[in-house]
Amino acid sequence: MTTDKLHQTLRDSAGVRWTVLLFLAFAMFCSYIFMDILSPIKDLMQSTRGWDSTAFGTMQGSETFLNVFVFFLIFAGIILDKMGVRFTAILSGAVMLIGATVNWYAVTEAFQGSSLEAWFNNNLNYIPGFDELGISPFYLGMPASAKFAAVGFMIFGCGVEMAGITVSRGIVKWFKGREMALAMGSEMALARLGVATCMIFSPMFAKWGGVIDVSRSVAFGVILLLIALIMFIVYFFMDKKLDAQTGEAEEKDDPFKISDLGKILSSGGFWLVALLCVLYYSAIFPFQKYAVNMLQCNLVFSEVPSDSFWATNTVTIIQYCIMLVVAAAAFASNFCKRSSLKSSLLVVAGVALVVFCYMGYMRQSAETVFAVFPLLAVGITPILGNYVDHKGKAASMLVVGSLLLILCHLTFAFVLPMFSDNAVGGIIVAYLTILVLGASFSLVPAALWPSVPKLVDAKIIGSAYALIFWIQNIGLWLFPLLIGKVLDKTNPQLVSDLQNGLISPEEAAVSYNYTAPLVMLACLGIAALLLGFVLKAVDKKKGLGLEEPNIKG
Repeated sequence: MTTDKLHQTLRDSAGVRWTVLLFLAFAMFCSYIFMDILSPIKDLMQSTRGWDSTAFGTMQGSETFLNVFVFFLIFAGIILDKMGVRFTAILSGAVMLIGATVNWYAVTEAFQGSSLEAWFNNNLNYIPGFDELGISPFYLGMPASAKFAAVGFMIFGCGVEMAGITVSRGIVKWFKGREMALAMGSEMALARLGVATCMIFSPMFAKWGGVIDVSRSVAFGVILLLIALIMFIVYFFMDKKLDAQTGEAEEKDDPFKISDLGKILSSGGFWLVALLCVLYYSAIFPFQKYAVNMLQCNLVFSEVPSDSFWATNTVTIIQYCIMLVVAAAAFASNFCKRSSLKSSLLVVAGVALVVFCYMGYMRQSAETVFAVFPLLAVGITPILGNYVDHKGKAASMLVVGSLLLILCHLTFAFVLPMFSDNAVGGIIVAYLTILVLGASFSLVPAALWPSVPKLVDAKIIGSAYALIFWIQNIGLWLFPLLIGKVLDKTNPQLVSDLQNGLISPEEAAVSYNYTAPLVMLACLGIAALLLGFVLKAVDKKKGLGLEEPNIKG
């Protein structure tokens, strides 16, 4: 007994292990907020900064530009494998903060009319090579503020994707052989609360005091990224203490070889997982950037009187607190051993969710309607992760997730517009579809990410995650851009009327027909479904172990 205590490390303590996860999850929570900080105010970006859908989509797609075309993510994986989790975590936090600060300045009033704005108006309109290939992150006529914001978003994108692979590697280090799928699922569930936080608070800060200033929303995100950096610094010291206890050297002592990439790329299972990832994520993350505007264009929201309780910032805070109750109760129910307590927490979560949705309806705000997106995921992701840990069936879960993905995008495309004149019916359809979409998204972190260590050697997990993230980033670059272009191309009359002054920017921003982009995203789900069946067949034939539990015995 005494010997066991002497050899016990921080990693062996469930409390410490999950505290480390909390630090990592909170850092990613902050990064998720900034990733979509402009998404709920797309209409304000068009009316106050002149960003049409093409400009908005090009700027949003720029987040992954350096990761994809300068191969920064590959270098990030090499840095992670050579320098270790601790160094890379702090580096990623600092890079995110720098990029976010640039992005903030680009949308401030101070940038408007400055010499820097003039420079961006006159430059970066043509980039040799990139323009010919059709992959330039800028174009002639793109607003200067969107160009400079894109530069900042590129830098932020390098940091956030580096943080993503670092956190995944850190969880593997602290949870391997334990509740790894549950840990990864829980981390993503908590981090995704950032989406709801962004949807609720970004418009509030932009409209604070009745004066619209979009830079306040971005400043809110910058402050949170400073907190994320602090979280990574705390993790640094805890991880260092773990290595001191175990006597293990960090990953940097195991030199990276180019031949390692060959081992990863030669794995058929790896490619199937990577392609599933890019298809699945491309149908979700780019959609998030347009989801609020899609709801604004498909549902009729009546203006809430300025003197009404539902128009105050107080109700925003109350609704957010109720959201935390939903998330906390649903999440905690996964860890209850007593069935009575578990049932009580689920009832609390269910009642709070209904209240949250009612408040979103009363506020007549598309942003607060979409804020429900991650709430069901918070409750079921740990369940799914726990199931994969003990029962397996990861590949089967991906197939189910793809089916739900297809159903949701087709519902948004064809069913939701049928309720455009029905205030209550439209909101109910929107809420149910958004909740199911969020639930389908839960299947990826719970099932896909814990499968990667089964496909590659432990010493090159960082590089494997980096390659998957790089492939994923191709989709995350392409599809925000495509959605923006498709919106403008499939709404020619709207674009023409806006250019000719027949319709105001405020009216144009909420009048798009979103059918074509949504069908495009549903097609990604169909491709993911087909790949899911192929993955199941390959797993069965080659015995990759994707359907097997993580915890044996």
